[in-house]
Amino acid sequence: RFCLPLVLASLPTMATGEEIVPALQDSWGDFWLFRFFVNAAGYASIVVPGFLLIQYFKRRNYLETGRGICFPIIKSCVFGSEVKSAHQDDGSLPLRAEPTESSTARQVFKLLFCAAGLQASYLTWGVLQERVMTRTYGATETDPGEKFKDSQFLVFMNRILAFTVAGLYCALTKQPRHGAPMYKYSFASLSNILSSWCQYEALKYISFPTQVLAKASKVIPVMMMGKLVSRKSYEYWEYLTAALISVGVSMFLLSSAPNRTVSTVTTFSGIVLLAGYIIFDSFTSNWQDALFTYKMSPVQMMFGVNVFSCLFTVGSLLEQGALLESLRFMARHSEFTAHAVLLSVCSACGQLFIFYTINQFGAAVFTIIMTLRQAFAILLSCLIYGHTVTVVGGLGIAVVFVALFLRVYARSRMKKRSKKLPPGETPVQKV
Repeated sequence: RFCLPLVLASLPTMATGEEIVPALQDSWGDFWLFRFFVNAAGYASIVVPGFLLIQYFKRRNYLETGRGICFPIIKSCVFGSEVKSAHQDDGSLPLRAEPTESSTARQVFKLLFCAAGLQASYLTWGVLQERVMTRTYGATETDPGEKFKDSQFLVFMNRILAFTVAGLYCALTKQPRHGAPMYKYSFASLSNILSSWCQYEALKYISFPTQVLAKASKVIPVMMMGKLVSRKSYEYWEYLTAALISVGVSMFLLSSAPNRTVSTVTTFSGIVLLAGYIIFDSFTSNWQDALFTYKMSPVQMMFGVNVFSCLFTVGSLLEQGALLESLRFMARHSEFTAHAVLLSVCSACGQLFIFYTINQFGAAVFTIIMTLRQAFAILLSCLIYGHTVTVVGGLGIAVVFVALFLRVYARSRMKKRSKKLPPGETPVQKV
């Protein structure tokens, strides 16, 4: 009842063409909010029946009384094996391979391979992401072309390929015995979908460099979520570096504001969407951290989360009729098809490079590589798409990356100290 008047009110203006976008933003207070609730309603149509089924099987004590062909499937989805690891760190990441007999040259080659793979995957992904969400397709001298507007379809494309890659990897390699109830992946999946949607949608309202710096500042909400979800405590240097990141991001945003030609409403939309991305992404990482108390590999985590991501996104797209429309857009514009497929390939390959890099060299080296990637991503975006950065904005970017490198350095020092602690003492948990 609420959505129908909104749709009817938009029909006269939608017929006038692309000029209606500013009008929609001014009169509706940002139309992206409507799309967000429509997507959320689609996810709810799957989550609510699933929740009711889970409660039904638990109340019936199905684990003790259930029989039949469906029993193993229901047991895996609702109950799992309920066997957790004694220490949370046991299942979070595979043990890092120590270079016992490997030569220095071989290790250097592996490091260069990991760095090149991560940089190529995520730099290409960033450039394509901005191209797909901010530029038109099919433009000619007489036709201005059209933009692709459905961010959820891009999320679906990324997840379906990641699901396929993770499934093949799990099938072809030996993995730990899976013990987590499958439904628990749905929480991380839902927050991951929403964070990705906010990330794509935000590019309609803000520049890519602003988005990259906002991602760097997600350390702060991650710490807040860590306190709320996992009851973690943090060292003073973690709060200090988080404050430095906030200062650097604020310098960049304030220095860039006078040069922007977009409206205040558009800027506010971008900020809200970035906040949504950071909040949802922070929850995802902390929930996954809690899930790793079950003995599982990162690829199993990748598979479980993407199973539900595919289910939620394809269900919502079908309910809205947006799946066929997006496929028609792909048929009309072969360039978009190539970009969307390459975007998904880069996302899936990037996740595999993440697991391999952490396995071979640890989290500190991986963080340094990804921090450099963020700096290169800003530089590439400015060169390719013509974004300008003021002197104060450049100084803010420098403050952010100095804080990130200080964070990596302090964490590595604390890790070395924790190895020297007596057996009875435990170090403070980090994010």
